[in-house]
Amino acid sequence: MIAAILVTSGCATQSRSTESDIVVLPLGGEVQVTDGSIVYALPMTVLEFDIIAEKTIEVPGPYAAYAGEMLGLDNVIVSENEFWSLVDLRLGAVEELDPEQFYVIQGTSLMQTNLLAMKASGLVLDINPEIYSHTGYSQLQGGGVWSGLLFPDRGANEYVSTKTDTAYKVVKADTAFIRVPYLVQKKKGMTVAEEAREAADRLLELREGRHMILTGETNIFPQDGAAIDEINRLDREYTALFAGKQWSETIHYKMWFTPVMSMAGTKTPVFSFSEIDGVIPSGSSRGKPVYIEMQPSGKTKELNLIVRPVSSEKELAARDRLYYRVPDVVDIRVTSGDETLVTTRKLVYQFGNIVALPSNFVIGKQVGQ
Repeated sequence: MIAAILVTSGCATQSRSTESDIVVLPLGGEVQVTDGSIVYALPMTVLEFDIIAEKTIEVPGPYAAYAGEMLGLDNVIVSENEFWSLVDLRLGAVEELDPEQFYVIQGTSLMQTNLLAMKASGLVLDINPEIYSHTGYSQLQGGGVWSGLLFPDRGANEYVSTKTDTAYKVVKADTAFIRVPYLVQKKKGMTVAEEAREAADRLLELREGRHMILTGETNIFPQDGAAIDEINRLDREYTALFAGKQWSETIHYKMWFTPVMSMAGTKTPVFSFSEIDGVIPSGSSRGKPVYIEMQPSGKTKELNLIVRPVSSEKELAARDRLYYRVPDVVDIRVTSGDETLVTTRKLVYQFGNIVALPSNFVIGKQVGQ
């Protein structure tokens, strides 16, 4: 993934340049890129968090108030509720361009360089690396896993009862009045308690029928698995009328975090997690913060001391050295409260040092020439 690119119109493998022909300068300010120049950048480590959270939704059944009385159920869902849980947290690392570490190699003649070899070794980075062509990640999720009516069958045989009664009307016939009977139908809706009683009765009948099929006490129902499967489905639906329904969906979040040296040895908040709202940005007063702790090993801290010291003004003015970055090994721990979520070791370029290759290695000159 770590590579380098040549932004140049003329590079030769057989020509040599003198020291005065070549300069290597940080890109920026008044430094300009000209034809025949090579531009490269130093790598920077970015940590990639893959957060997997689970959202659970609870909905009470229409007969929740009668669950204990009619079915002996307790601890049923009595109110709508939504809560989140943190399922998994994965931590990766990618190398990107450090926007503060661009360099340009300028020359007045054709030159050769070992930059491509350094790119293969991961010491420098392309100004157009493959990582930026990767597919992006969308935070859009697929929505809830439940669709349609929550309780399509409420378990009653009928929800409106019809009562027929006899009424009379007075009709005048000749010199007398007579009473003529006629029928009147009155419709009356069932109360919730009556619906619950019918649903409970049907549920208990289903369970009794299932028991008789399994024990071979009846030949009324088909003696195969289809009957049992359908009874089990109805059992779940009717039980949910009293106990309520619960379902969950898994949601992925991507988050990128750029370490800086000032964070070493300290706790730095990355994001917060709330059982009510799920993943929320760092700094919010809601939820519990998730921290990252980074402890560099210091394996590269002495690199500055072993660079060959400048012994003359000529060497001090020389600008034909190729700068590159050596990463340091960093112990990383991600925590939330007293719980450790992730422990790992990563190479982090920013925690290493920037050093320079000798000029006779960089610009293609041979030792002794």
